Amino acid sequence: MSTAARVPSAVEAGTSVARPDEAAEVGLPHIAEPGAVAPRDARELSVLFFRRLRTLEEGTPEYQYARNTLIEMNLTLVRYAAGRFRHRHQPEEDIVQVGTIGLIKAIDRFDLDRGVEFTSYAVPYITGEMRRFFRDTTWAVHVPRRLQELRIRLAMANEELLAELGRPASAEEVAGHLGITVEEVVEGQVAANGYSAESLDGALSDRDEADGHSLGDRLGACDPAFDAIEGFEAVRPLLAELGDRDRRILELRFGEELTQSQIGERLGISQMHVSRLLSACLKRIRTAVNEDSA
Repeated sequence: MSTAARVPSAVEAGTSVARPDEAAEVGLPHIAEPGAVAPRDARELSVLFFRRLRTLEEGTPEYQYARNTLIEMNLTLVRYAAGRFRHRHQPEEDIVQVGTIGLIKAIDRFDLDRGVEFTSYAVPYITGEMRRFFRDTTWAVHVPRRLQELRIRLAMANEELLAELGRPASAEEVAGHLGITVEEVVEGQVAANGYSAESLDGALSDRDEADGHSLGDRLGACDPAFDAIEGFEAVRPLLAELGDRDRRILELRFGEELTQSQIGERLGISQMHVSRLLSACLKRIRTAVNEDSA
Protein backbone atom coordinates (compact mmCIF):
# COMPACT_ATOMS: atom_id res chain seq x y z
CA MET A 1 0.00 0.00 0.00
CA SER A 2 1.06 3.54 -0.56
CA THR A 3 -0.53 5.61 2.17
CA ALA A 4 -2.21 3.37 4.73
CA ALA A 5 -0.60 0.85 7.00
CA ARG A 6 -1.49 -2.55 5.62
CA VAL A 7 -3.65 -4.77 7.79
CA PRO A 8 -3.09 -8.45 6.99
CA SER A 9 -6.28 -10.43 6.67
CA ALA A 10 -7.01 -13.18 9.10
CA VAL A 11 -6.69 -15.75 6.32
CA GLU A 12 -3.15 -14.49 5.56
CA ALA A 13 -2.33 -14.75 9.26
CA GLY A 14 -3.34 -18.41 9.14
CA THR A 15 -5.63 -18.23 12.14
CA SER A 16 -9.12 -17.64 10.78
CA VAL A 17 -9.73 -20.78 8.78
CA ALA A 18 -9.97 -23.67 11.21
CA ARG A 19 -10.69 -27.32 10.60
CA PRO A 20 -14.19 -28.47 11.62
CA ASP A 21 -12.83 -30.31 14.63
CA GLU A 22 -10.88 -27.23 15.80
CA ALA A 23 -13.97 -25.03 15.50
CA ALA A 24 -15.95 -27.56 17.46
CA GLU A 25 -13.38 -27.46 20.24
CA VAL A 26 -13.95 -23.73 20.53
CA GLY A 27 -17.68 -24.31 20.70
CA LEU A 28 -18.34 -22.39 17.49
CA PRO A 29 -19.59 -23.39 14.04
CA HIS A 30 -16.98 -24.01 11.38
CA ILE A 31 -16.99 -21.26 8.73
CA ALA A 32 -14.76 -22.13 5.79
CA GLU A 33 -15.03 -18.70 4.13
CA PRO A 34 -16.01 -16.01 6.67
CA GLY A 35 -15.73 -13.25 4.09
CA ALA A 36 -18.42 -14.89 1.96
CA VAL A 37 -21.05 -14.90 4.71
CA ALA A 38 -24.11 -12.82 3.81
CA PRO A 39 -24.57 -9.63 5.89
CA ARG A 40 -27.78 -10.88 7.52
CA ASP A 41 -26.16 -14.16 8.51
CA ALA A 42 -23.07 -12.29 9.67
CA ARG A 43 -25.15 -10.27 12.13
CA GLU A 44 -26.61 -13.41 13.70
CA LEU A 45 -23.29 -15.28 13.78
CA SER A 46 -21.48 -12.26 15.22
CA VAL A 47 -23.64 -12.40 18.34
CA LEU A 48 -22.68 -16.05 18.81
CA PHE A 49 -18.98 -15.34 18.28
CA PHE A 50 -18.99 -12.33 20.63
CA ARG A 51 -20.56 -14.40 23.38
CA ARG A 52 -17.90 -17.05 22.99
CA LEU A 53 -15.08 -14.53 22.57
CA ARG A 54 -15.53 -13.01 26.01
CA THR A 55 -15.14 -16.42 27.62
CA LEU A 56 -11.82 -17.16 25.90
CA GLU A 57 -8.40 -16.13 27.08
CA GLU A 58 -6.85 -13.40 24.97
CA GLY A 59 -3.85 -14.54 22.95
CA THR A 60 -4.86 -18.18 22.70
CA PRO A 61 -5.44 -19.83 19.30
CA GLU A 62 -9.13 -20.21 20.17
CA TYR A 63 -9.42 -16.50 20.92
CA GLN A 64 -7.64 -15.59 17.68
CA TYR A 65 -9.92 -17.86 15.66
CA ALA A 66 -13.06 -16.26 17.06
CA ARG A 67 -11.71 -12.71 16.73
CA ASN A 68 -10.38 -13.10 13.19
CA THR A 69 -13.57 -14.77 12.03
CA LEU A 70 -15.52 -11.80 13.37
CA ILE A 71 -13.24 -9.46 11.44
CA GLU A 72 -13.70 -11.26 8.13
CA MET A 73 -17.45 -11.75 8.53
CA ASN A 74 -17.92 -8.00 9.03
CA LEU A 75 -15.64 -6.69 6.30
CA THR A 76 -18.80 -5.92 4.32
CA LEU A 77 -19.32 -3.03 6.76
CA VAL A 78 -15.92 -1.64 5.78
CA ARG A 79 -16.63 -1.94 2.06
CA TYR A 80 -20.02 -0.29 2.56
CA ALA A 81 -18.45 2.63 4.42
CA ALA A 82 -15.66 2.93 1.84
CA GLY A 83 -18.28 3.43 -0.87
CA ARG A 84 -19.30 6.68 0.81
CA PHE A 85 -15.82 8.12 0.16
CA ARG A 86 -15.36 7.22 -3.51
CA HIS A 87 -15.44 10.91 -4.42
CA ARG A 88 -12.18 11.40 -2.52
CA HIS A 89 -10.20 9.90 -5.43
CA GLN A 90 -8.11 7.77 -3.10
CA PRO A 91 -7.27 4.12 -3.86
CA GLU A 92 -10.15 1.99 -2.58
CA GLU A 93 -7.68 -0.52 -1.16
CA ASP A 94 -6.21 2.17 1.09
CA ILE A 95 -9.65 3.22 2.31
CA VAL A 96 -10.66 -0.38 3.05
CA GLN A 97 -7.44 -1.07 4.92
CA VAL A 98 -7.89 2.02 7.09
CA GLY A 99 -11.53 1.13 7.71
CA THR A 100 -10.46 -2.37 8.76
CA ILE A 101 -8.44 -0.79 11.56
CA GLY A 102 -11.66 0.85 12.78
CA LEU A 103 -13.48 -2.48 12.53
CA ILE A 104 -10.84 -4.19 14.65
CA LYS A 105 -11.07 -1.46 17.28
CA ALA A 106 -14.85 -1.85 17.35
CA ILE A 107 -14.59 -5.63 17.81
CA ASP A 108 -12.08 -5.28 20.64
CA ARG A 109 -14.26 -2.72 22.46
CA PHE A 110 -17.74 -4.09 21.79
CA ASP A 111 -19.84 -5.25 24.74
CA LEU A 112 -22.98 -7.32 24.15
CA ASP A 113 -24.43 -6.21 27.47
CA ARG A 114 -24.94 -2.69 26.15
CA GLY A 115 -27.85 -3.91 24.06
CA VAL A 116 -26.55 -2.20 20.90
CA GLU A 117 -26.35 -4.02 17.58
CA PHE A 118 -22.75 -4.47 16.48
CA THR A 119 -23.27 -2.89 13.06
CA SER A 120 -24.56 0.33 14.67
CA TYR A 121 -21.60 0.30 17.03
CA ALA A 122 -18.92 -0.47 14.42
CA VAL A 123 -19.81 1.93 11.60
CA PRO A 124 -18.80 5.11 13.52
CA TYR A 125 -15.44 3.50 14.34
CA ILE A 126 -14.90 2.55 10.70
CA THR A 127 -15.89 5.92 9.22
CA GLY A 128 -13.96 7.72 11.95
CA GLU A 129 -10.73 6.01 10.93
CA MET A 130 -11.40 6.83 7.29
CA ARG A 131 -12.05 10.51 8.04
CA ARG A 132 -8.91 10.67 10.18
CA PHE A 133 -6.96 9.16 7.28
CA PHE A 134 -8.25 11.77 4.85
CA ARG A 135 -7.66 14.58 7.34
CA ASP A 136 -4.06 13.60 8.07
CA THR A 137 -2.80 12.43 4.69
CA THR A 138 -4.63 14.11 1.82
CA TRP A 139 -3.91 17.81 2.45
CA ALA A 140 -1.45 19.28 -0.03
CA VAL A 141 -0.39 21.83 2.61
CA HIS A 142 -0.43 20.90 6.28
CA VAL A 143 -2.76 23.04 8.36
CA PRO A 144 -3.79 22.68 12.03
CA ARG A 145 -6.32 19.96 12.77
CA ARG A 146 -8.79 22.59 13.99
CA LEU A 147 -8.88 24.14 10.53
CA GLN A 148 -9.10 20.74 8.84
CA GLU A 149 -12.20 19.94 10.86
CA LEU A 150 -13.58 23.43 10.24
CA ARG A 151 -13.25 22.89 6.49
CA ILE A 152 -15.47 19.80 6.73
CA ARG A 153 -18.08 21.70 8.76
CA LEU A 154 -18.05 24.55 6.23
CA ALA A 155 -18.50 22.14 3.32
CA MET A 156 -21.49 20.48 4.99
CA ALA A 157 -23.02 23.85 5.92
CA ASN A 158 -22.62 25.15 2.36
CA GLU A 159 -24.40 22.09 0.97
CA GLU A 160 -27.26 22.40 3.44
CA LEU A 161 -27.71 26.12 2.82
CA LEU A 162 -27.50 25.67 -0.96
CA ALA A 163 -30.40 23.21 -0.78
CA GLU A 164 -32.33 25.52 1.54
CA LEU A 165 -31.68 28.87 -0.16
CA GLY A 166 -31.27 27.75 -3.76
CA ARG A 167 -28.05 29.76 -4.05
CA PRO A 168 -24.55 29.78 -2.53
CA ALA A 169 -24.61 31.09 1.03
CA SER A 170 -22.67 34.16 2.13
CA ALA A 171 -20.05 34.04 4.85
CA GLU A 172 -22.49 35.72 7.24
CA GLU A 173 -25.16 33.08 6.55
CA VAL A 174 -22.69 30.22 7.02
CA ALA A 175 -21.48 31.77 10.27
CA GLY A 176 -25.03 32.05 11.57
CA HIS A 177 -25.81 28.48 10.54
CA LEU A 178 -22.78 27.09 12.42
CA GLY A 179 -22.90 29.51 15.32
CA ILE A 180 -19.40 30.86 14.71
CA THR A 181 -18.00 34.24 13.70
CA VAL A 182 -17.55 35.48 10.15
CA GLU A 183 -13.81 35.72 10.82
CA GLU A 184 -13.72 31.99 11.60
CA VAL A 185 -15.59 31.22 8.38
CA VAL A 186 -13.10 33.26 6.36
CA GLU A 187 -10.20 31.58 8.15
CA GLY A 188 -11.62 28.16 7.28
CA GLN A 189 -12.17 29.16 3.66
CA VAL A 190 -8.58 30.34 3.35
CA ALA A 191 -7.29 27.15 4.99
CA ALA A 192 -9.35 25.05 2.56
CA ASN A 193 -7.14 26.33 -0.25
CA GLY A 194 -4.40 24.11 1.16
CA TYR A 195 -6.41 20.92 0.64
CA SER A 196 -5.33 20.45 -2.95
CA ALA A 197 -2.61 21.93 -5.15
CA GLU A 198 -2.25 22.37 -8.89
CA SER A 199 0.96 21.62 -10.73
CA LEU A 200 2.62 24.58 -12.46
CA ASP A 201 3.15 22.25 -15.42
CA GLY A 202 -0.57 21.48 -15.68
CA ALA A 203 -2.87 23.07 -18.24
CA LEU A 204 -5.73 25.36 -17.22
CA SER A 205 -7.98 24.19 -20.07
CA ASP A 206 -8.08 21.79 -22.99
CA ARG A 207 -7.09 24.65 -25.28
CA ASP A 208 -4.03 25.45 -23.17
CA GLU A 209 -3.07 21.78 -23.24
CA ALA A 210 -3.41 21.70 -27.03
CA ASP A 211 -1.30 24.86 -27.35
CA GLY A 212 1.33 23.54 -24.96
CA HIS A 213 0.66 26.23 -22.36
CA SER A 214 0.79 25.57 -18.63
CA LEU A 215 -0.27 27.33 -15.44
CA GLY A 216 3.33 28.44 -14.94
CA ASP A 217 3.18 30.36 -18.23
CA ARG A 218 0.35 32.50 -16.83
CA LEU A 219 2.21 33.56 -13.69
CA GLY A 220 4.10 36.83 -13.68
CA ALA A 221 7.78 37.15 -12.84
CA CYS A 222 9.32 39.47 -10.29
CA ASP A 223 9.93 42.94 -11.74
CA PRO A 224 13.54 44.00 -11.02
CA ALA A 225 12.34 47.61 -10.89
CA PHE A 226 10.62 46.85 -7.56
CA ASP A 227 13.98 46.92 -5.79
CA ALA A 228 14.78 50.29 -7.34
CA ILE A 229 11.42 51.68 -6.23
CA GLU A 230 11.98 50.47 -2.68
CA GLY A 231 15.41 52.06 -2.63
CA PHE A 232 14.09 55.32 -4.07
CA GLU A 233 11.36 55.56 -1.43
CA ALA A 234 13.98 55.02 1.30
CA VAL A 235 16.20 57.77 -0.13
CA ARG A 236 13.43 60.28 -0.95
CA PRO A 237 13.22 61.95 2.52
CA LEU A 238 17.02 62.11 2.71
CA LEU A 239 17.27 63.98 -0.58
CA ALA A 240 14.87 66.60 0.74
CA GLU A 241 17.36 67.36 3.52
CA LEU A 242 20.20 68.17 1.09
CA GLY A 243 21.04 71.65 -0.11
CA ASP A 244 20.12 72.86 -3.58
CA ARG A 245 23.65 72.44 -4.98
CA ASP A 246 24.02 68.91 -3.63
CA ARG A 247 20.66 67.85 -5.06
CA ARG A 248 21.64 69.44 -8.39
CA ILE A 249 24.91 67.50 -8.49
CA LEU A 250 23.07 64.21 -7.81
CA GLU A 251 20.50 65.01 -10.49
CA LEU A 252 23.17 65.75 -13.09
CA ARG A 253 25.22 62.67 -12.16
CA PHE A 254 22.49 60.06 -11.85
CA GLY A 255 19.59 61.67 -13.70
CA GLU A 256 21.34 63.06 -16.78
CA GLU A 257 24.33 60.71 -16.32
CA LEU A 258 26.94 63.43 -16.83
CA THR A 259 30.59 62.89 -15.93
CA GLN A 260 32.16 64.80 -13.07
CA SER A 261 34.01 67.02 -15.54
CA GLN A 262 30.77 67.86 -17.37
CA ILE A 263 29.06 68.63 -14.05
CA GLY A 264 31.95 70.91 -13.12
CA GLU A 265 31.62 72.80 -16.38
CA ARG A 266 27.85 73.10 -15.89
CA LEU A 267 28.23 74.47 -12.34
CA GLY A 268 31.46 76.45 -12.87
CA ILE A 269 33.55 74.44 -10.41
CA SER A 270 36.44 72.02 -10.77
CA GLN A 271 36.11 68.29 -11.33
CA MET A 272 37.92 67.63 -8.01
CA HIS A 273 35.42 69.83 -6.18
CA VAL A 274 32.53 67.93 -7.79
CA SER A 275 34.13 64.65 -6.71
CA ARG A 276 34.43 65.78 -3.07
CA LEU A 277 30.86 67.11 -2.95
CA LEU A 278 29.47 63.96 -4.59
CA SER A 279 31.38 61.64 -2.21
CA ALA A 280 30.16 63.61 0.82
CA CYS A 281 26.51 63.44 -0.34
CA LEU A 282 26.62 59.72 -1.02
CA LYS A 283 28.33 58.99 2.31
CA ARG A 284 25.70 60.98 4.17
CA ILE A 285 22.86 59.15 2.40
CA ARG A 286 24.40 55.69 2.95
CA THR A 287 24.92 56.37 6.64
CA ALA A 288 21.32 57.50 7.10
CA VAL A 289 19.90 54.50 5.19
CA ASN A 290 22.00 52.02 7.21
CA GLU A 291 20.88 53.60 10.47
CA ASP A 292 17.21 53.29 9.46
CA SER A 293 17.57 49.63 8.46
CA ALA A 294 19.54 48.65 11.57
